[in-house]
Amino acid sequence: MRRLLATALLALLPLAAGAQTADGFADWLVRYRAGAEARGLKREWLDQALAGVGFDARVVALDRSQPDDSGRRNVYAAYLARRLTPDRIAEGRAMRESWQGAALAAERASGVPAEILLGIWGMESSYGRVTGSVPVIPALASLAYEGRREALFTRELDAAIRMVGEGRAVPGEMRGSWAGAMGQPQFLPSSYLAHAVDADGDGRADIWRSVPDTLASIGNYLKHAGWQPGVGWGLEVRVPAAFDRAGVANPDRPARCIRPLERHSRWLPARDWQQLGFAAVGSGRWPADDVPMSLVEPDGPGGAAYLTTPSYRALLEYNCSNFYALSVALLADAVR
Repeated sequence: MRRLLATALLALLPLAAGAQTADGFADWLVRYRAGAEARGLKREWLDQALAGVGFDARVVALDRSQPDDSGRRNVYAAYLARRLTPDRIAEGRAMRESWQGAALAAERASGVPAEILLGIWGMESSYGRVTGSVPVIPALASLAYEGRREALFTRELDAAIRMVGEGRAVPGEMRGSWAGAMGQPQFLPSSYLAHAVDADGDGRADIWRSVPDTLASIGNYLKHAGWQPGVGWGLEVRVPAAFDRAGVANPDRPARCIRPLERHSRWLPARDWQQLGFAAVGSGRWPADDVPMSLVEPDGPGGAAYLTTPSYRALLEYNCSNFYALSVALLADAVR
């Protein structure tokens, strides 16, 4: 359905985009180059990275076809069934066996459990098999020009050009999603510059071809996002009958990642949740008694429920979605 909608939007794009034509893009590119030089990007970097770059109307159509705040209810159980498949779990276990040394080295360096690294790798790119084929620099330039999220995509385009200029990548290999996410961990260019790691010692952080670099880079990202060594993500729980959710409601509105975090309760120590009658589901393991935890019910009362730790919030930094973060966490548990 989303693909059909994107196709329809693409057909209407000349009417919807107004002045956003190839000629308009060329004028914008001149202005962008001037601004980029003022921000410290070298002219020769811009020449190399932007050679032959044109406006990609399809990328803009895809961006406009993303789900909005229309009120349509997404169902977590349906999402999880699509994402947490037996094949993905089996492949994750096989990958852990094949790449055990690299996974454990990344765990030691970052403090993030190997299975969490594998969970993100599996969810982001199916363990490196599906990394995207869209040329990243033209996509970022088109989205920056289109203007709906100009600041974000201008920043990412600057980062992509810096990657090229500093010799970290060549434009032809910078392919990924229509939104600019690249390689096996699906890093945006700014994330690559901040977190990519050369773990295999070849002198380059290669998130396209190197599994050790990929796993180490994911670990480095989560480390800086606040993953707490020795503290797992949390566990699925049974909520006591007639539990008073109002009594644990968070009085503070989140400052960022707002809609997902609005589904979280306030923090309580793990021991307090157990005293309230919460029980682990299946093989879920409680953390230490004093670890703060918040209740998340993705579909609301009556559906699945989870108690999550501060480490879980690092998964939300990777992708601000409870559905995504829980799918990674549960895949990690299954792989473990």
